[in-house]
Amino acid sequence: MEATCSPCGLLLFFFIGLYASFQCCATKIDANQTAWLFVNASQMSATKIPQTMFGISFEEINHSGAGGLWAELVNNRGFEAGGRNTPSNIDPWSILGEESLLIVSTERASCFDRNEVALRMEVFCDKDGDNSCPAGGVGVYNPGFWGMNIEQGQTYKVIFYVRSLNPLEMSVSFIGSNGLQTLATADIVEADVSNWTKVEVLLEAKGTDHSSRLQLTTTKKGVIWLDQVSAMPLDTHKGHGFRNDLFNMIADLKPGFIRFPGGSFVEGEWLVNAFRWKETVGPWEERPGHFGDVWKYWTDDGLGYFEYLQLAEDLGAVPVWVFNNGISQNDQVDTSIILPFVQNILDSIEFARGDAASTWGSVRAAMGHPEPFDLKYVAIGNQDCGRKNYHGNYLKFYTAIKSAYPDIKIISNCDGSSQQLDHPADLYDFHVYTNAKSMFSMAHNFDHTSRSGPKAFVSEYAVTGKDAGRGNLLKALAEAGFLIGLERNSDAVEMASNAPLFVNANDRRFNADAIVFDSSQIYGTPSYWMQHFFRESNGAIIHNSTLQANLSNSLIASAISWPNAKDNKNYLRIKVVNFGSNRVTLKISIDGLEKNKIQKTGSAKTILTSSNVTDENTFNGPKKVAPVTSPLENAGNKMNVILAPYSLNSLDLLRNSNILQVTVSNSAQEA
Repeated sequence: MEATCSPCGLLLFFFIGLYASFQCCATKIDANQTAWLFVNASQMSATKIPQTMFGISFEEINHSGAGGLWAELVNNRGFEAGGRNTPSNIDPWSILGEESLLIVSTERASCFDRNEVALRMEVFCDKDGDNSCPAGGVGVYNPGFWGMNIEQGQTYKVIFYVRSLNPLEMSVSFIGSNGLQTLATADIVEADVSNWTKVEVLLEAKGTDHSSRLQLTTTKKGVIWLDQVSAMPLDTHKGHGFRNDLFNMIADLKPGFIRFPGGSFVEGEWLVNAFRWKETVGPWEERPGHFGDVWKYWTDDGLGYFEYLQLAEDLGAVPVWVFNNGISQNDQVDTSIILPFVQNILDSIEFARGDAASTWGSVRAAMGHPEPFDLKYVAIGNQDCGRKNYHGNYLKFYTAIKSAYPDIKIISNCDGSSQQLDHPADLYDFHVYTNAKSMFSMAHNFDHTSRSGPKAFVSEYAVTGKDAGRGNLLKALAEAGFLIGLERNSDAVEMASNAPLFVNANDRRFNADAIVFDSSQIYGTPSYWMQHFFRESNGAIIHNSTLQANLSNSLIASAISWPNAKDNKNYLRIKVVNFGSNRVTLKISIDGLEKNKIQKTGSAKTILTSSNVTDENTFNGPKKVAPVTSPLENAGNKMNVILAPYSLNSLDLLRNSNILQVTVSNSAQEA
């Protein structure tokens, strides 16, 4: 018999009794579609998986944040998206009323220094007279991000800033997609708004429309200036501004970490459009926003550096701050003048971790978070290794950060999986986008990586191209095989995350993604559901396991022990991917446990599969491809399990004993 990891395969062929000392990877299925899995569940074979092993990577791409997780309903709320030169484009705002009734333009007339542009609306019609306004008034409206989801019974906070030389009479309304149905409205009457005035109103919806819009109208002649128009549902996660359904989807993954805010979004095509953290903190009204030129859309930066840190805290996940190191996709700062950029990042760490009395810690405290955030990981750049100034810039950042914050783990952009890095680092970034077959085979990528150097951070992995569709079963299974390989090599890999995380169905900049949504609907792709199989792995105990089989490379397996907080019981979980078209009988043998330590009842089998590998989920069929759990009868130290073709299988075997508390050296994990 031939095995992919030849030393393991030969030993198994001649000395099956020694299987417990080795770990092989994906193996081959024989002609009679039978395979054998040997698990050594003893303490001698056990190692602890990092608590941060599986997490999420969030990037402002596909309108993931603006028009997505960040619950702001207004698109281009500060009228800044058209640029500083006025008059400017106010898209997606539109005018209500003919040219004879009003003229709308922009001016640098705002009361906010960092975002000077405001809307100027000159109204010619009036309540009475020859040029009377229409009954509904004239003004402007904003459709949000492909329609605002307004739901009956829900309350929305609308805030805007206004100035006029005359007394103000204005209506603020949510209007249905047909432009006729009024879902909620309030009349604003102010005697004196000669200076910029903040107006705040709560609107309770009397109807539901998933594609509605916000209108500001008047029937009074005069000039009105508007700026920073915001509409947010009151019901966001903990009142922190995160859309509940999207937050809950990622929370259900139990991520060990969250990497933010990208991705290429961090770099920008040009440095002028890179993510600048200082422009994204403080009061939302004062944030200038910026154009993300990599993914080609404007963001008001309501979801800023503070909100990302808050998101990590709300998820119970470790924040991983990816910052720009003076390099974009088209220009870069020379190392000789990089120090101001270095200081900028030291300031960002002080903002996250500094005392509330410190310069930047006080800014955080003023935003409502006096206690420091738990920032322990930073990445110097994104995909910048090999660029002319990266090495020099990297060393400047590394030295300064380690000097001020020696406990922070620093991530290099350079791949250290096959050769030693030529610079100091705690972790190195590893990205892989490829077809399904290659992804599955990459389960072995870290089998022979040195265990003595920096650990790998696989921050972006995904099956792409024709194999992926818009997120199908084949993609999910190939990625599952890859993750099992990472799990088996968790002494060399510290963190891993799929990318991209979110996609607004109206703006697919990148296919395929884990979670799909629009203004009111959401579903997880098969890859999203696949990640559920790994959410118990963080901090779990991994055991040596060996597959013995023949023919095609289509099986890979792992075994972990984990405690279930819900039922306060302990389980041995065996995960197996069948990446082939044959049904397989898997003969499982568990060694290293006393007899009857696996209970005959109380165990379960969960499977992710479908009738066709190209099957996908949709809004109409959100769980066409989703995990199905059933009782596993007659569980024990020896058992046979049927693996369906193209399937991800998880066996949770209920144990009688407590899970091992182990501190084992990395060498026990090596194959």
